[in-house]
Amino acid sequence: MKRRNFITQASILTTGSLMFQRFSWAKYNKETLALGPKLYDTFNEPLNIHRPFVRWWWNGDKIEKKEILRELKLLKNAGIGGIEINPIKFPQRTDDLNIKSLQWLGDEWIDVLDFTLTEAKKLDLTCDLIVGSGWPFGAEYLSGDECADIMTIAVKKVSGIMDLEIPLLDLIKEADPATTSPFARRKIEIKKVFLVPDPMDSLDQIVDLSNQIPSGYIKTAIPIGNYTLYALVQTKTFLEVINGAPGANGQVLNHFNKTAVEKYLNHMSDSIQNKIGPLKGRLRAMFIDSMELEGANWTKDMPIEFQKRRGYDLMPYLPLILNKIGGMGNIYNYNYGTAYTDQFKDTIERVRCDFDRTKVELLKERFVDTFQNWCGKLGLLSRVQSYGRGYHPLEGSLKMDIPEGETWIKYGVGENLPESDYRIGRGYSMVNKFVSSAAHLTGKRIVSCEECTNTDMVFNTTLQMIKLASDQSLISGITHSVYHGFNYSPPNAPFPGWIRYGNYMSEHNTYWPFFKLLNDYKGRISALLQSLDMYTDIAIMPPIYDAWSKYGAQNEPFPSLTYPTNLSLIWESIQQNGNTADYISDFIINNSIVKDGKLCYGPKQYQYLFLDQVESLEPMTATKILEFVKAGGKVFAIQFQPTKSVGLFNAKEENKVIENILSELKSSQNSFYYIENPDSNYPNWYKKIQKTYKITPYVTIQGGNPFIQQVRYHDKNMEVLMIFNSSYNNNYEVKILPHSSIYNNKYGYCWDPTNGKRYELPDMQDITVNLYPADMRIFVFESQKQKNVPLYHDIDKKAGKSISSPWNLTFNGIDNSIDKTILPELKDLKLTEFKNFAGNVIYKNTIHIDSNIKYLDLGVVHGISHVKVNGTDMGIRWYGRHIYSIHDALKIGNNSIEITITTTMGNYLRTLKDNPIAQYWTIGKKVPQPIVSMGLIGPVTYF
Repeated sequence: MKRRNFITQASILTTGSLMFQRFSWAKYNKETLALGPKLYDTFNEPLNIHRPFVRWWWNGDKIEKKEILRELKLLKNAGIGGIEINPIKFPQRTDDLNIKSLQWLGDEWIDVLDFTLTEAKKLDLTCDLIVGSGWPFGAEYLSGDECADIMTIAVKKVSGIMDLEIPLLDLIKEADPATTSPFARRKIEIKKVFLVPDPMDSLDQIVDLSNQIPSGYIKTAIPIGNYTLYALVQTKTFLEVINGAPGANGQVLNHFNKTAVEKYLNHMSDSIQNKIGPLKGRLRAMFIDSMELEGANWTKDMPIEFQKRRGYDLMPYLPLILNKIGGMGNIYNYNYGTAYTDQFKDTIERVRCDFDRTKVELLKERFVDTFQNWCGKLGLLSRVQSYGRGYHPLEGSLKMDIPEGETWIKYGVGENLPESDYRIGRGYSMVNKFVSSAAHLTGKRIVSCEECTNTDMVFNTTLQMIKLASDQSLISGITHSVYHGFNYSPPNAPFPGWIRYGNYMSEHNTYWPFFKLLNDYKGRISALLQSLDMYTDIAIMPPIYDAWSKYGAQNEPFPSLTYPTNLSLIWESIQQNGNTADYISDFIINNSIVKDGKLCYGPKQYQYLFLDQVESLEPMTATKILEFVKAGGKVFAIQFQPTKSVGLFNAKEENKVIENILSELKSSQNSFYYIENPDSNYPNWYKKIQKTYKITPYVTIQGGNPFIQQVRYHDKNMEVLMIFNSSYNNNYEVKILPHSSIYNNKYGYCWDPTNGKRYELPDMQDITVNLYPADMRIFVFESQKQKNVPLYHDIDKKAGKSISSPWNLTFNGIDNSIDKTILPELKDLKLTEFKNFAGNVIYKNTIHIDSNIKYLDLGVVHGISHVKVNGTDMGIRWYGRHIYSIHDALKIGNNSIEITITTTMGNYLRTLKDNPIAQYWTIGKKVPQPIVSMGLIGPVTYF
């Protein structure tokens, strides 16, 4: 069903919600945009649909209506706009209060679901529902070919002369996949055993020993030299659902089996709708989490489909293209099998790529398309994390109504951004850029994100850290957040409550009273970005087929091996230097049109194409690139130039085609360029490319560094620049110089997502900003002049007068304890006897005022600050610079200063030795949580 029809037919409570539904979920055509309120008004007061959602873990499905309603109201009051209902296995080490579990899809469970949807709608909370429970989803009623299936290998390397005798049981044990959640009753069968020389140069060298399989042993004489014994092993029903709720655990579904997929999906929707009626108008979307299939790679007609699509027989090659896998299906030994001569290695790599291409095609046709059609029939949208294992990292998201990425909170985020490992210091995962690029290519403005997934710093996460990680999502193209997550946990559950995963987004968290401030901030940003299009002027083609050929498809977003290692660094360096980029693929190029020297697909137009270490191209892709170059487009081949075709069939003939096209490309000296990959300093590398080849930035950032990033959004009437500081601890002064195309015939403003206010820029061509830790600015250039808007200015970094007198401290702990002390000078509380404290610390002092003072700057703060001057509330700061305007509350003479700092909880929970939940999350992980800094460090100054 088309989205517009869905919106038109949906059941809406009010005229306001009708406008809101159309504004938010239609494909943003001009008609629906015209129905919405003015953009600034929506930014100032975002609709609930713009606000962050939460993944709501129904722990063990131990759910009761009274508690459901209480938690819905709790989330609503905290500024949450929607929920993702996510049944999950009950967490270990947890008292369940003898509350019974409801069976997933059972009558009682569906009754509670019905109640939840009804009450959420009354509260104007949007609801999504996850398919199944746990990951990957499945159920106990699945059987036979409906269950996940895998082919693996066992290898034994031997040297002759010798007589080899080995029991098949040893080969079975070796080949049994070391999955995270193996199914106890999996069915294992050795399909083939053979011997090959090491190294190997032809299939003709295979010595088939499969006729010995019935005997239970393999016996053979090994000639002089090095050899490798292979066993190809099929394991049916090999995987059990991880953390499935009661009724949704058991065997994992075979996602390559269309009949099984249809049966599973229809069973879920029929079970629900037969009892409570249509889900249309009650749910927004059905949700699918990342496809962590643990290496599932088989279905019974795989050989037939491979032959039909690739033009040759897979089976002789299959054992030779596989590697040893471990948890999550990740390859942990790329040298497991025999070695190959150079020529035969090329053959093996081509077959390996063909195998992954076939799996991706089958998953799309049998699972993705089936799921999409199912959602359409239900009148619901599809919200999907189209990654894990089996999807094409870009193309898997193209058809999804709401594509979704993920961003993590982990140690080191915001501390350092090394080029040696893209994962360090960055919250966004590598998939986010693929997901957002797919959305841009298909004109989708809602790019969702499982945000702030956190298993490392659960009780030590600050609102500033959540903001920083969330802002990093924005850098990667995300426009909406689904927090990971909120636990269903009754108020009488023993402290700290029921915890599955996440940032401990709980009413018991010390930051909860301030949580709405973050959600207001995020709601405003989503309201703005979902009304505009992200501007991207450069296309990057990753070497996906080369990666599959060399290493096989990886488990995204946590691959066992990253290839190429520079992919994230390229788009980061492009954005740091005032341009922006999307990823594209062979499919996108093949289906693009070339117009006015640009490569055009859907709403996107690219004048520049970067081929990042691409060695293999399909002839059709190479031909389109040549057309693009001849029309004036510019192509940059990084490190390698494409010299060979993709796949084994007709490889020799197609290689020749690629070689001829490359020759033509190289003759286009003003449009096709070879660029060496740098050893380091990617921002400077791209800046040189920019200058040498006259790539015009739409904004120049002077004084920038890897922590300073930008993105651009626009429509025909408005341009938006967002400038980010991704450092958790450091502040930077930078100068923003927009290109004239940004500001010509427009008026410049700064929109503040923290408070919803806007300020006029005194000079929109030259903007100097002080970006404090986790800081961000939104500069808006619009065609209409706004009246009565105050001027924008940054508060100077003045060295004011320090408060040097002793501080009186009162500690109000979350355990209801009260302590007091005097600090002669401010210091990190982790260095004091109060290092295990959690709660509110009240700092009191007095300052004497005899001149005009405007501001109080708290200096370094570890926590959330709340200031009162002479008993007058001055407000709250929860990130960045903790500076307060205090002029109106001051008087000549002595003035009382009261600063309340709300700390994190981890230091305290470490001390709860008899609390298994607290101990597991703080001490029991692979890396125990450290004692973290707390309190007011200062210096506290006024000026």
